Amino acid sequence: MPLHVEPSVDALMHTVANWMVELIADTLKKQSRFTIALSGGNTPKSLHLLLASPTYRNKIEWDKLHFFWGDERFVPFNDERNNAKMAFDTLLNSVPVKKEQIHIMQTENITPEASAEAYEAILHKYFNNQPFSFDLVLLGMGDDGHTLSLFPGTNVIHETQKWVTSLWLAAQDMYRVTLTAPIVNQSAHVAFITTGSNKAHALKAVLEGPSNVDQYPSQIIQPKGSLHWFADAAATALLTPSV
Repeated sequence: MPLHVEPSVDALMHTVANWMVELIADTLKKQSRFTIALSGGNTPKSLHLLLASPTYRNKIEWDKLHFFWGDERFVPFNDERNNAKMAFDTLLNSVPVKKEQIHIMQTENITPEASAEAYEAILHKYFNNQPFSFDLVLLGMGDDGHTLSLFPGTNVIHETQKWVTSLWLAAQDMYRVTLTAPIVNQSAHVAFITTGSNKAHALKAVLEGPSNVDQYPSQIIQPKGSLHWFADAAATALLTPSV
């Protein structure tokens, strides 16, 4: 499992962007599309802005990319907490992506359960009978060790059948819709991007501690393909130094 460490967030985002450019180009030499699931939260914003900048925008065949989301807060699209809105504001409105290849999780005029079912139907159309699901899933990790909407102590961590599900998160007083481990773990590549000293304890537990997916749900992400961790120095401060 490769661990890529950079001294600063800025340097880390350039490392991730360069890695993505190469991965997308290599994949598109073998197939006609590249499927990617985006992450929510604050960490991806700077990556999105970098990918949309002149330095990177022309290095990616955007018309061949198909966009999905790892999870979504069940709030209207125009709500600042909406993950899809953030991605449009920081990336998708600035690059030539085909609108029909952008698949947001519906959060308006629908129930959370129906939203999850509809999104799963889309994924089945893409990935049934394929060797992998997504070509790339970008993930973050919370300082509690959660990823996607797989929060510590929630039943969704152990979902084995559904590819997408919904849950009520009392701590945030909202519903969320999320991909589950079974579909993410069928991916060709998964990349965690983790920054900040507030993530250091969780990162050490996830990477070096015993398996305890109920306490550190990020541990349940073990893809069929490759797993990469990208982290800054602050997030890796507690890791055992490599010899």
